[in-house]
Amino acid sequence: MKKYIFIAATIFGASALMTSCDDVLTEKPDSFYEKDTYFNTASKAEMAVLGIYNSISNTNHYGSCEMATPSSDDMYFVNGTNIDNSRRDLSHYQFTTNNQWLSNIWLYNYQGIDRANMAIDGIQKMPGYAENDKYKQLDAEARFLRAFQAFDLVKYWGDVPFKTTYSTTYSSAFGPRVDREKIYDQIIDDLNFAKKTLPWATATSSPERATQGAARALLMRVLLQRAGYSLRMNGQSERPDDATRKTYFEQVVKEWEAFAESNHGFYTGGYEAFFKTFNELKLNSQESLFEIAFQFEDKKSQGGWWGSYNGPEVGAPEPGTQNTAMGRANAFFRVVPEWYDFFDTNDQRRDVTICRYGWKWDKNNKTHKKSDYSGNKAKWFPGKWRREWMALGYKDPNGTDVNYCVLRYADVVLMAAEAYNELGNTTEAWNLINEVRQRAGATAVTAANYAEIYKHREGKDPVTKKPYVPNVYNLVVPANATVEGVTPGKTIIDDSDEQGKVRTALYWERGFELAFEGQRKYDLIRWGILKDALTLFGMNSKFNSGSSKGYPAYINFVVGKHELFPIPLNEMQSNPLLEGKNNPGYK
Repeated sequence: MKKYIFIAATIFGASALMTSCDDVLTEKPDSFYEKDTYFNTASKAEMAVLGIYNSISNTNHYGSCEMATPSSDDMYFVNGTNIDNSRRDLSHYQFTTNNQWLSNIWLYNYQGIDRANMAIDGIQKMPGYAENDKYKQLDAEARFLRAFQAFDLVKYWGDVPFKTTYSTTYSSAFGPRVDREKIYDQIIDDLNFAKKTLPWATATSSPERATQGAARALLMRVLLQRAGYSLRMNGQSERPDDATRKTYFEQVVKEWEAFAESNHGFYTGGYEAFFKTFNELKLNSQESLFEIAFQFEDKKSQGGWWGSYNGPEVGAPEPGTQNTAMGRANAFFRVVPEWYDFFDTNDQRRDVTICRYGWKWDKNNKTHKKSDYSGNKAKWFPGKWRREWMALGYKDPNGTDVNYCVLRYADVVLMAAEAYNELGNTTEAWNLINEVRQRAGATAVTAANYAEIYKHREGKDPVTKKPYVPNVYNLVVPANATVEGVTPGKTIIDDSDEQGKVRTALYWERGFELAFEGQRKYDLIRWGILKDALTLFGMNSKFNSGSSKGYPAYINFVVGKHELFPIPLNEMQSNPLLEGKNNPGYK
């Protein structure tokens, strides 16, 4: 399905622009080609662009390390609390500047941006560029990928070194911090070029390559993040003034209106079937706007762990069963189990999102046997990626070929709903929220039943005699909270007016719809409520009963520090232009 990307990327990486790093930021090329003579054919230009995709598809980038960066939010976390200098430390907010996974993410983002800078410059200087639509589309793809990785840098680290020129020497790789607003300007400029240059996806398009829909969707995400809170170098979380935020929301609505011209929409096969397509290695551009592709070959550098690290557990199969059994799934992540009862009972998303079983190896029958964990909330897993949905047989017992969908249409709908609401058009916001709920089979929400769906109700349903479902939390910091950084009894989202009710609905709906897909933590940061949400869920979760604290994020999270990651120590030591100053709270 996707091998062509990796064949081309491998050729490109080995012979054209494969980088070797004297330090984390240095991107001096070790190449068989000189840049000035390399860009002389369309095929070489395309290989240059595929080399950028190759950076984000690396096993140590989006193949594994990126999985831990969005956790812990209020929905999931990594199981186990021992120090590991990688995934657990990231998830439980006990990471340091030495965290290896953060170093990998820093490295591959800069590698990808450097490759993008080289490709953009080389393609734009090709003879006939101004009249050649193919060259322009490749340029647009490179600019999309540069924006994608620059946005990750800003989300994770705030003000960072950034430039749009290629690093030709050791010294040219280093730079001082650049204000994130200037980086945002470049990201938006790149995405505006991409959206105007790239075509809309068709039924035969591959979501593994950037299209106009991917560019517009990423632009919407960037604008909403920019409109929200972010931690500044002064240690305070700040957001733009109301007039500036209004312009961002208006731009989000314009991007949404452009989607009316596209073929994008909800996957027609249903919510579960949609997620099965990823596991079945099927490409479909209807709802999927952009995917990061993975494929294990002889070398694991481009393989991923989607469905292995972040799916239900699967016991290790015996040797010799490579063609007849499921591979292993380590199941590093656990769901905050209380969410299961927050879904509407008819909501198709519940049992796709939260998996309450696993698979153990049956030595006698040489196969896997299903284990019911519905009564054991400590073993509920993210369920959108599952070994059982993959074809039997495996090339690697732990790795998979499953793609990661970064952008999809349902997210676009909810982003548009948020922008309409912030502009005062609550009617359209409710309409869009209900489009998402309707696809999932959930009850439509109206002003009349808002409280029934999004407010906690004591007692039991008179018909079923069971506690009311959905039995959501009221969004209030527990009155007995004693953790630093929160106000006991504080209302997390004020729903006393219509806009507040929509904000509350979006808090829940973005969780129900997009759980474990990498965005929720950054939603909570831009809304300015991550610590409050962690406290609400951490204090109420089964995982933190008594003295046991398996989900300690709310205790460890430090306001004014953990909204950003620390710049890796080796970069701080290598780049003198950083002047020895890390992000707030880190040494």
